[in-house]
Amino acid sequence: MSRYDATQSNESTRSAKIYRDLDLDFQINSATKDIQKLSDVESVKRSVRNLINTNHYERPFHPEIGSNLRAMLFENITPQMTHALSKQIDILIENFEPRARLVQINVQPFIERNGYRAQISFFVVNSPERVEVETFLERLR
Repeated sequence: MSRYDATQSNESTRSAKIYRDLDLDFQINSATKDIQKLSDVESVKRSVRNLINTNHYERPFHPEIGSNLRAMLFENITPQMTHALSKQIDILIENFEPRARLVQINVQPFIERNGYRAQISFFVVNSPERVEVETFLERLR
């Protein structure tokens, strides 16, 4: 009698793993009276947004996580700077968010608001739909 091993006969490349993170808005779940959790696509979208807004040395015990995007926002708005921001976001997501598979990054300058609008398109691992995250990058000081 042979033993049945599901890992040997499973032809599917899709896993049943569900991604979960805490909701950083700290809203309370009315049923459990605990902090709400984000799951799957919303979790990855929040993670991408947090990565973009994180500088180096802001995360305790992980100084390598983050980018120099805020410092780049103090430079003049030029096509070269727009490309540099796009490339920096690409590198950031590729290095620190393994759940996202990038499709496109579109960074557009807004001279009248003195900032950039970034639109990031990606697929979440194990999810068939394309996800879009849009954020506005501006100087804080």
